[in-house]
Amino acid sequence: MTLHLQGHLVLIAEDQALIALDIRDAVRNAGASALVAATLKDGLRFAEHPQLSAAVLDVALGADDCSPLCERLSERRIPFVISTGYSAIPASCAEGVVISKPALPSTLVAALARMLR
Repeated sequence: MTLHLQGHLVLIAEDQALIALDIRDAVRNAGASALVAATLKDGLRFAEHPQLSAAVLDVALGADDCSPLCERLSERRIPFVISTGYSAIPASCAEGVVISKPALPSTLVAALARMLR
C-alpha cells in the first residue's frame, strides 16, 4: 500500500454517514489522519485546526451549503475537493477541484495527493 497522504490531516465534510466513513477509511489507508464533520458548524470548527492540510467537501451539508467552509479554507490557503452530485457549485467554492458523485474514495484520495504534492 502506498501512503500518498502520510503525515497530513484531512477534513471530510459530508452529511451522509456511510459516504463519510468510506472517505475517512480511504484517507486513513493513504496514511493521513481525518476529521469528519456532518454539519457546516462542525466543518467550520475543524477548518481552524492548525495542522489541517486539505479537505473533501460535499456541497450540501444538511440544510446548509458549504460556501462558508470553502471561503474559510481559501482564506487559509488549504486545498479542497468538492464531491457533489450537483451540476453547479457555489461561486465561493471555485478554487476547489470538483469531482462528481458518485466517486470512488480512491479517486478523492488521488485528487488530494495531487493537490498536496
